[in-house]
Amino acid sequence: MSTTARDASKANIFKSMKDIKLESTISHQCGVTMSDSVEARAIAEFMDEKEGITVTYNPALIRIDGSGKLIFKMDEISEYLGREMTAEIFEVNTSTHYGRMVRVDDNTVILFGDMDEVMEYI
Repeated sequence: MSTTARDASKANIFKSMKDIKLESTISHQCGVTMSDSVEARAIAEFMDEKEGITVTYNPALIRIDGSGKLIFKMDEISEYLGREMTAEIFEVNTSTHYGRMVRVDDNTVILFGDMDEVMEYI
């Protein structure tokens, strides 16, 4: 990771292999990786204002990570972006994700880190 990217994200959430302890615990982490674009940057900047969210800028990708669940409201992101953001545009910008992704309606996409919590949507 470049120093510029690390400085922009305020922290390095990635660990060296020597610092990783393999344990049998559940983290309840969830997150999304997006290709760097105008829309992805707007989503990242908007989500970075929320408590408990970590945004990491890499040269071509942006990661948004959290614990429990991440709620993406398209109308709020649209207002921040200055033009319409739909769930379809959000999904196109998403390269990958971890956790369970649920599209609740046309306005709301939720990523769950806690698999028990997602059961009400299945």
